[in-house]
Amino acid sequence: MIILLKKNANQTQIEHLTERLKTLGVQTNLSVGSAHTIIGLVGDTTNVDVDMLEALDIVESVQRIQEPFKKANRRFHEDDTIITLENGVKIGGGNFQIMAGPCSVESEEQILTVARAVKEAGATILRGGAFKPRTSPYAFQGLGAEGLRLLKLAKHETGLPIVTELMDASHIELFLENEVDIFQVGARNMQNFELLKQLGKINKPVLLKRGLANTLQELLTSAEYIMAGGNDQVMLCERGIRTFETRTRNTLDLSAIPVLHKLTHLPVVIDPSHATGVASLVPPMALAAAAGGADALIIEVHNNPACALCDGAQSLTPEEFAEMSRRVRAILPYVWR
Repeated sequence: MIILLKKNANQTQIEHLTERLKTLGVQTNLSVGSAHTIIGLVGDTTNVDVDMLEALDIVESVQRIQEPFKKANRRFHEDDTIITLENGVKIGGGNFQIMAGPCSVESEEQILTVARAVKEAGATILRGGAFKPRTSPYAFQGLGAEGLRLLKLAKHETGLPIVTELMDASHIELFLENEVDIFQVGARNMQNFELLKQLGKINKPVLLKRGLANTLQELLTSAEYIMAGGNDQVMLCERGIRTFETRTRNTLDLSAIPVLHKLTHLPVVIDPSHATGVASLVPPMALAAAAGGADALIIEVHNNPACALCDGAQSLTPEEFAEMSRRVRAILPYVWR
């Protein structure tokens, strides 16, 4: 349920109404937008008298929300959420960023080489996997804690914030110790609800990837698990879904961008690397995503893709990334945002 307040509502009236609503057993979420002030109610609203609320002087209208996601719903929060990292980099609300780096951290030389290259080419966030979920138990699964240490080293040298995947809630403290800026939840863990609940308790941005066979509503309800715990810093990532097509690794659902922007206020990130699985397809899909209104891209870059221990086929070389980044930046002033 959302309560739209009149423009002349003062702070004292709003506080009195909020306290009154809490006595009915519901949580309140106050959103002060550029045009309206909204109080969102989360929980069992069956005891809330709509007629009583509409009779109040400060209430413009009351609407019941049928969708199972409340805090992520744009009707609860009209203005775009803007996520600000510790170094001032902003994502969302017209602030476009590119995250780039290797699929997996393999060595100190590799991560530092790539980090320097992507920063020079315009990336503002460094991605890299320390813990890797792999389909085969015999595939390279990352360097673990050593990978996090190397990411931290690259962060200190380049100044780039880092995003890396969290697979187990027991690793949260390890991630915090190594100054991870964005906690990534991979596609396979999108509905790991216990992990999402733990991420709701920390004050760090979360990049939540869509599962390869999940709907957008399921993605939003997963985001709701994080937000319900108190962490509103969530980004939604479309990384391709599984279809009958075999020419690409997955099918990139670019229609997710406008649909999600309509349904939610959270930033939308596109991952064309995992979506296509083919390096030559990454730049055109990155351009299409930027043109379609994505708030950020996350791109895999490796200094020697042919020898990469993970996902070399979809990784751009630093030179290819630089050209892609130049083209993306060139079209940003002219595209729909």
